[in-house]
Amino acid sequence: MDLWTLLEWIGRILFVALFVISGIGHLVNHKGTTAYAQSKGVPLAGAAVAVTGVMLLLGALAVLSGHNVDWGAGLLVLFLVPTAFVMHNFWNETDPMMKANQSAHFWKNLALAGAALLLLVAQRQG
Repeated sequence: MDLWTLLEWIGRILFVALFVISGIGHLVNHKGTTAYAQSKGVPLAGAAVAVTGVMLLLGALAVLSGHNVDWGAGLLVLFLVPTAFVMHNFWNETDPMMKANQSAHFWKNLALAGAALLLLVAQRQG
């Protein structure tokens, strides 16, 4: 294995780790995650949590495996962008600590969506 292949594998693992952990969390802690989604006004929160948990896992596994990477990256973008705006709407927070926390999550989600888009483009060009 050459250095570039090793770095690609390390990058894939680091990129998808958060999505695997979060996807499992959506499914294992369905009740708690659903309650949080309900508090943010998500319609059909229980179903949304289950669907997004599966999206996270399928997207992460596609990126990790190297098969259907564009499809997997697309699933992650479809999760990350709406989640940033609905679940991490820091502009509605009045408590400074909560505002800072939600702002960090908002920008993290958008940055990860940007990385997933770059991965999608790289797959299409490669």
